[in-house]
Amino acid sequence: MVEEKKINAWPFEEAAKLVKRFEKSPPAKGFALFETGYGPSGLPHIGTFMEVFRTTLVRHAFQKLSNIPTRLFCVSDDMDGLRKVPDNIPNREMVTEHLGKPLVDIPDPFDEKESYGAYMNAKLCGFLDHYGFDYEFVSSAANYKKGVYDEKLLEALKNYDKIMELMLPTLGEERQKTYSPFLPISPKTGRVLQVPVLKRDLEKGTITFNDEGGEKTTVPVTGGHCKLQWKPDFGMRWAALQVDFEMYGKEHQPSAPLYNSICRALGGTLPEQYVYELFLDEDGQKISKSKGNGISMEDWLRYANPESLSYYMYQSPRKAKRLHFDVIPKSVDEYYAFLTKYKAQTEAERMENPVWHIHGGNPPDVNLPVSFALLLNLVGASNSHDQGVLWGFISRYRPGLTANTAPELDKLVGYAINYYEDFIKPNKKFRLAGEKEKIALGELASRLEKLPKDATAEIIQNEIYAVGKESGFEDLRGWFQALYEILLGQSQGPRFGSFVQLYGIDNTLALIKKAVSGESLAA
Repeated sequence: MVEEKKINAWPFEEAAKLVKRFEKSPPAKGFALFETGYGPSGLPHIGTFMEVFRTTLVRHAFQKLSNIPTRLFCVSDDMDGLRKVPDNIPNREMVTEHLGKPLVDIPDPFDEKESYGAYMNAKLCGFLDHYGFDYEFVSSAANYKKGVYDEKLLEALKNYDKIMELMLPTLGEERQKTYSPFLPISPKTGRVLQVPVLKRDLEKGTITFNDEGGEKTTVPVTGGHCKLQWKPDFGMRWAALQVDFEMYGKEHQPSAPLYNSICRALGGTLPEQYVYELFLDEDGQKISKSKGNGISMEDWLRYANPESLSYYMYQSPRKAKRLHFDVIPKSVDEYYAFLTKYKAQTEAERMENPVWHIHGGNPPDVNLPVSFALLLNLVGASNSHDQGVLWGFISRYRPGLTANTAPELDKLVGYAINYYEDFIKPNKKFRLAGEKEKIALGELASRLEKLPKDATAEIIQNEIYAVGKESGFEDLRGWFQALYEILLGQSQGPRFGSFVQLYGIDNTLALIKKAVSGESLAA
């Protein structure tokens, strides 16, 4: 075990709260329980990955600080009634006939599983398994039907008035007239009903309500005959499962006092809670699944490795961040920079390094000689989408390096081609060189011609600096920006000396001479 005071990383800060929670005595159930929730009306998505991944980070940190066993429950709210048919599923008419029923009682529109809920749950498990998460799947419907929640449901019936006092002030006037924390399942239609409770019988553990046809109906609150509204359900689940840690998005924060109060009312102990900020789109608006204004897992993984996404998820969870395509290159290069730095760090420093958390304390030994930003420039300058051609440049830059000996870099080359084609190429804007810039470029060409073909990036960079200073560029950033705009069609990029070394002095000279002659490189 390690001492948490020595580690400045947010997963350890959260784990330390759990350590303190169990200072006097370990959990009576024998383990610390971490929980995440999933709404299975739709497919798992990038938000699902984020929540399970971040919870896993805290769990792993706790395991380094404590000998108490841990478990992670991924709870699916598959008892929820389907309110809207998603646009992206087959057999929508058939599903429409079952609107309002619990997800586990609706036939599978994909004809693969026993129910709609079972199909979505399988997708969730497949998704989590694909990324190697260590978790236990929990079906809320199964827990309701098997009686796992029965004790707390009877407590909710006993504390009905207290729960109503908590909930009613949060509702509109019309909703208050029909609200009940219990949602009975209609024995007649099988639908989850939002109807007022006419009578409660604490001794029998039942509620009475008007069914869909108007018939007065009585059902037990236990055994899967009822479920709770989602806010009472949140607090009930904490109490019933004895959850020790749960994180949730900022959109839940206004409801958190209700979750807490209901959990206490049902005799539960509040879990440690962590609120994370929401992701924003390119315009700074909250990402919404229904709007489709975000970036999906599939999107990210077309352009970069999953570890770079994990790295982006790791950073500053309590700060709102843009989740858009333009954050990908920086995330890729920063991930590999931390991976390179890891080898020379002390144990304490390593635990503050994001890659320690991303890889569960065992990051791979990878040291890429070429950054993603450089590869993007190489794809553009070479005008080639053939990985073999690009490897020709790389192998000359680093003799002995091949796609077979550097598979990680080879994958990055493929990602760079995809990213360049979709995001950089359509936005390239080459400009012609001005007279002052033509003179400076001519001088740069003259100096590059005198360098040995195997000149290092540092030597090349020094020559570029010298030309900029001697050519009267007071702000050298303006000189480098001119190089990028004239030669590469963009306003910024990686160190230009590194680009020249990778692309080759002769190839760079060809670009410069074309620009000096007054031609645009846009063709």
